[in-house]
Amino acid sequence: MKSQDIRSKFLSFFEQKKHSIVPSAPMVLKDDPTLMFVNSGMAPFKEYFLGNAQPKNSRIADSQKCLRVSGKHNDLEEVGYDTYHHTLFEMLGNWSFGDYFKKEAIAWAWELLTEVYGIDKDILYVTVFEGSDDADNLKMDTEAYDIWKQYISEDRILKGNKKDNFWEMGEQGPCGPCSEIHVDIRSAEEKAKVDGKSLVNMDHPQVVEIWNLVFMQYNRKANGSLEILPNKHIDTGMGFERLCMVLQGVQSNYDTDVFTPIIREIETITDKDYGKEEKVDVAIRVISDHVRAVAFSIADGQLPSNTGAGYVIRRILRRAVRYGFTFLDKKEPFIYRLVDVLVKKMGEAFPELKVQRQLIENVIKEEEASFLRTLDQGLMLLDRIVESAKTKEISGAKVFELKDTYGFPEDLTDLILREKGFTYNVEDFEKKLKEQQDRGKKASELKSDDWTVLIDDEEQEFIGYDTLEAQVKIVKYRKVVSKKDGELYQLVFNLTPFYAEGGGQVGDKGYLEDAQGDVIYIVDTKKENNVSIHFAKSLPKDVNATFKASVDAKQRYRTECNHTATHLLHQALREVLGDHVEQKGSAVHSKYLRFDFSHFSKLTVEELREVENFVNRRIDGKLPLEEQRNIPMQKALDEGAMALFGEKYGDTVRAVRFGQSIELCGGTHVKNTGDIWHFKIVSEGAVASGIRRIEAITSDAVKDFYAENNKAFFEMKDLLNNAKEPVKALQNLQAENSELKKQIEALLKDKAKNIINDLRNELTEVNGIQFLAKKLDLDAAGIKDVCFNLGQNQSNIFLLFATEQNGKALLSCYISKELVAERDLNAGTVVRELGKHIQGGGGGQPFFATAGGKNPDGIETALNEAKSYLA
Repeated sequence: MKSQDIRSKFLSFFEQKKHSIVPSAPMVLKDDPTLMFVNSGMAPFKEYFLGNAQPKNSRIADSQKCLRVSGKHNDLEEVGYDTYHHTLFEMLGNWSFGDYFKKEAIAWAWELLTEVYGIDKDILYVTVFEGSDDADNLKMDTEAYDIWKQYISEDRILKGNKKDNFWEMGEQGPCGPCSEIHVDIRSAEEKAKVDGKSLVNMDHPQVVEIWNLVFMQYNRKANGSLEILPNKHIDTGMGFERLCMVLQGVQSNYDTDVFTPIIREIETITDKDYGKEEKVDVAIRVISDHVRAVAFSIADGQLPSNTGAGYVIRRILRRAVRYGFTFLDKKEPFIYRLVDVLVKKMGEAFPELKVQRQLIENVIKEEEASFLRTLDQGLMLLDRIVESAKTKEISGAKVFELKDTYGFPEDLTDLILREKGFTYNVEDFEKKLKEQQDRGKKASELKSDDWTVLIDDEEQEFIGYDTLEAQVKIVKYRKVVSKKDGELYQLVFNLTPFYAEGGGQVGDKGYLEDAQGDVIYIVDTKKENNVSIHFAKSLPKDVNATFKASVDAKQRYRTECNHTATHLLHQALREVLGDHVEQKGSAVHSKYLRFDFSHFSKLTVEELREVENFVNRRIDGKLPLEEQRNIPMQKALDEGAMALFGEKYGDTVRAVRFGQSIELCGGTHVKNTGDIWHFKIVSEGAVASGIRRIEAITSDAVKDFYAENNKAFFEMKDLLNNAKEPVKALQNLQAENSELKKQIEALLKDKAKNIINDLRNELTEVNGIQFLAKKLDLDAAGIKDVCFNLGQNQSNIFLLFATEQNGKALLSCYISKELVAERDLNAGTVVRELGKHIQGGGGGQPFFATAGGKNPDGIETALNEAKSYLA
């Protein structure tokens, strides 16, 4: 049975059981701060389980694309080494929200597996929750056990512990016991030797879980206790790739038709055969898995980057690149060439792949090329480390620095070192890695109390399209504490004029005022699982009072100007550049707007001018806002509305029109484009391959922009002695300056090389640390080269160098990374504090930072005080 048929049969089966079949939600989550990606089939439906929204149908089924590469569920490092773990996978699921429960869920699961798919019941095992004797003191799930006895012999019903058979979405929220269905696809000979029940949940590659039936009947509170949910729910998830393995009679997910076309293409491109050498097989499995995860993420709007979800995607792709580099001898980009096969295989079920194909290929190719350059740089650095090594064991700190600073992976370092007869201190490396991870966890740590509920059964209503003020009641509140923001209170109102952050638009700020005139400031508004959460620094004296809620009108107006301008900008770009332009992200603040879009070349000055003029003509045309707040999705699309890939839309949507610009949008807008006053592009550049970014301003910000530029122009003219042709005069100065700079840089470089040996001899030991504080006659770049050159060949080093140029002072501090970790030293802190002596400030990384100031006379004092940090 082909994979397409397996998916279709599942959905058809549950459609016959009166389930609504819904499309897969985007993998990248926009309004759930607890998750970066959808990591299970239930994640898109959390708002229903939490009671924050009501589904149109209490029975739903789907095939949800999931990604497990971060947080609690992280399968990344296992992928490739076994045959059944994946980063991206499809989760077939059926859901009941307060409708049917255990009896129907179990009966239908059995019917589908044994009658529709024809799986032999003698190779199936099921598990039920055995209970727990911990603080929860939960009893065994005898209800599920008794139901299962009607379908399968009792010797195939196994009792599972809390780890395997009690499912929780997180530290708080709905949870409950579950029944897993496992399948044993070993040969008859193997089954005769070892009983299958002893291999259930033991990570055996042929005795695997294929379906989990979760019975949501409890709610986990912040204090760890459980309470009974008012309504019981069903949440099931069946691994599509594992199901295909069973039904196609193979022993590995990678031998199914889900993966074999990709694997065949990798064999063709690399001239390597799958199934002959284990390390090659692992690499091919890694690449065939990872290209799916990266392609789907890009299609859903998440590009690789250095932060957050984008960093996770970059990490997945880089893992694939290095396996190809190391084990398949591919030193040039090739993974992007697999996208074509992937689209042919999965494009029908997931049309976003077809639409975004060119973008996916371009982004992956550029990322591959960039990381291959990084690998080349890492190889050179590693050669230097080996050349200067005094023993055959390299320090773990150096290996960690290669990984942390240069992105060079430790497993590749290990492989190269072994080829050269070297090893590295793994224990030291893992210690450094754990310290870094602990720092990251601490920085992002968030603690929250349970919600204190004041009013039951109140459905929150957003009224902020029509008014900026309203009389509100607090429905519930809780305290949250984070390292970043400190102590805050989250408030939920029965209705709200505050727009919650979404669609790129920032959340509203404002205040609450009680009858006595006491004010509580709202510092932000965000959406969490379909509920608007208002952040306040403190609680009102009487939380049960009625309050006047007021949105900051000036900030809202400026934000609306910028949001409306993004719609006009989108229209302008498609008009000027072509219909291939699609929005790939936006940020709408009160001070500026940012708009990312698909396009494959830098915009010319003329194109930018055309775009600007197009938008401003629509502003001058004073186009009125036309909105339809609850229009059926299909009707809006038929009328020409733009829908964005990666966004989650309901059956009804809000359509916003200004003239010929019509988009699906939940944000707030000006009533008339004339309110914007003027639109000005301030920058245009590349974000990734095939993605450009425009930053622009409107309204009051444009007035300030022109005033500042007008002032700067006359100041420049004055400096150029009121030249008749100031541009030409400036160009002549630039040319002359550039030539002189080259000469100075060459001289300073030579000078820096000559003094490094002298400086090495001047190092003195202070409390076990190699120390030097000195004033140098070099520029900033020369001092940085000196620091890193000395630091490369010297451990436990603390340097503070100063220089004076053009009447200004500069301090540069370099601290070995081991000192940063072991002695809690931080170069950024050092230069900020010592920078006071030169009447300046600065910062940087913990191991290297600089500070500039206007008082060179303070240099000597700063150098003298440097040693105090080593006391």
